[in-house]
Amino acid sequence: MKNDIYVYIKDMPSKVREAVVPCISGYTVYINSRLSRAGQEEAYLHALWHIENNDFESEESVQTIEAKAHGREK
Repeated sequence: MKNDIYVYIKDMPSKVREAVVPCISGYTVYINSRLSRAGQEEAYLHALWHIENNDFESEESVQTIEAKAHGREK
């Protein structure tokens, strides 16, 4: 059952806020260590939104998924 979320704060390129990788027991979330604390929290909430909305099983384009995540599409 995919219930676990593992979170790591990692040094990443400045253009990358977070990355989510599905794994056997859930998801691994990598948060950019270069972000402020508030930025890291926002990045985590963004990643969590994708997980909760089953975006990794979606057949929609990345652009459509991100537009929804950022509230541009209902």
